[in-house]
Amino acid sequence: MSHELTVLGIESSCDDTAAAILRTRSDSAQVASSVVFGQTEVHAPYGGVVPELAARAHVEKLDLAVTEALNRAEMQLADIDLIAVTAGPGLIGGVLSGVMLAKGLSVSTGIPFIGVNHLAGHALTPRFTDDFVFPYLMLLVSGGHCQFLRVDGAEAFVRLGGTIDDAPGEAFDKTARLLGLPQPGGPEVESAAKAGDPTRYTFPRPLLDRAGCDMSFSGLKTALLRARDAIVADKGGMTSQDRADLCAGFQASIVDVLIEKSHRALANCPEVTGFAVAGGVAANQAVRAGLEALAMASNVPFAAPPLKFCTDNAAVIAWAGAEAYRAGQRSDLGLSARPRWPLDQTAPALLGSGKKGAKA
Repeated sequence: MSHELTVLGIESSCDDTAAAILRTRSDSAQVASSVVFGQTEVHAPYGGVVPELAARAHVEKLDLAVTEALNRAEMQLADIDLIAVTAGPGLIGGVLSGVMLAKGLSVSTGIPFIGVNHLAGHALTPRFTDDFVFPYLMLLVSGGHCQFLRVDGAEAFVRLGGTIDDAPGEAFDKTARLLGLPQPGGPEVESAAKAGDPTRYTFPRPLLDRAGCDMSFSGLKTALLRARDAIVADKGGMTSQDRADLCAGFQASIVDVLIEKSHRALANCPEVTGFAVAGGVAANQAVRAGLEALAMASNVPFAAPPLKFCTDNAAVIAWAGAEAYRAGQRSDLGLSARPRWPLDQTAPALLGSGKKGAKA
């Protein structure tokens, strides 16, 4: 097998249709192109992602994203050595669309393909953005997931803890809806918080009184709802400053919880070579700054990927596919789209399980 791999990545797990081409070596990568078609306008009228609409949008855009990625890289399919596609977890309609496209391209061209865990794409990102070496600690924090992982290899993950209910990104989105802010909620809450006083309203720091690295954010959302209702009952409405102060207090609570739980995770694995954060919420500057300060105080190298690699994109999927392929993993036409796919297969489910397997 060649030391170099040119990989076409395909990502369609939620509401971003993405394709990218990476020129990879075993320890580095060059992004030849990265294309992301967002669906914000599609879902905006509904206050959140509608799975059926997302699936339809992926069907319409996936082939266009791949074509655009090839054009920007000035390549043809014949130049591709491997196709890496998100096979889960995610909204099943979108995941299935991407998997079927990858299979079709593979059958028609003979190019091998590999199914990638979307979470592994985020967890392995510091490997090509910051040259991290195994093992390292990863805080994967996004709209649907929040967990601490010790990353021991391309397919070796040990979960140290995670959220037992809402993920922070989900809590940000719900908070935005409660306060009448547009979606996606994370950037809107962060923007409003910059003008707010984080000390005006006191919000809980859930599970800090419980040992370990597990987290909870649903109660924080409820506390914000009650604070909002109290303001409205007292004043007959909310001012922009009220909204900013609520956002600032809410965000400060999440940052404090993530910092304290990260401190505990680092203490539980002193052997790690570094500490990284990835996922959509890693784009939040307050979260980044707090975690970076913790890493500095702990004398541990810190990595937060560039913002374009924090949110869903196909470049990280291409890298994770290349790592797994070099480790000997292969996929065939029996590859299934998976709505649930925990990285640590041995850890007990945090959010319950069912016929489709553990949620996280």
